[in-house]
Amino acid sequence: MLNIAKDTLPQSFLSYFAFRVSFMDTLERMVMARQFGQYPERSFGFLTEVPYLRNVSPQIQLELLLKTWTKHVSLRPLPATLIDESVVYAVCEHAANMVDEEKVLVRRYLQKGPMPVSISLDQNLAAELRQLHLSLSNEGDFLLISQFEDLAPEESMRLKTKFGVDVMGADEMLEPLGRWHVCNDIEKYCELLLNEQEIKRLQQALEPVPRVT
Repeated sequence: MLNIAKDTLPQSFLSYFAFRVSFMDTLERMVMARQFGQYPERSFGFLTEVPYLRNVSPQIQLELLLKTWTKHVSLRPLPATLIDESVVYAVCEHAANMVDEEKVLVRRYLQKGPMPVSISLDQNLAAELRQLHLSLSNEGDFLLISQFEDLAPEESMRLKTKFGVDVMGADEMLEPLGRWHVCNDIEKYCELLLNEQEIKRLQQALEPVPRVT
């Protein structure tokens, strides 16, 4: 269970929907980028919904999503980091946007997943996905951090303290921006979100791109 501030993210169909659609869409775009020789690429993926994290590489986005998902489906309560809060916000917004604009893709992403899905892809569903993160009592610090990027360190710290931003959590948000390689055991975080074939596809997508000599 993922605890965000005073609330627990509901372990529901909606959360499964948001995480799965966002994961599959980011993976699909990453695979296509490789096929067309545009890989690596940093300008796409569900996490671009969070301004501060828009340049996180897509494979690291997938890792962050899977690790947050694993906390979410855990049987024991686990406190959310600012990165977890960012992921929850981003998957809800990204999935809602997909329902509004890319219904055909959404239906394909839901096929063969661990949870059977039968639901109307309409404005009500998009609104419910957005309400899923809006109903959580977090402070939205992850959305404020980008406002301090261009300030001197001392001024940035002063304003973060003034506005009550989680300074340690904000520092942790820097870490994924500088990473390119995912953890070696990423497969163990896929339970209840991907099937075996999709896990293999993820592994293939994460293999180094052959160099042309």
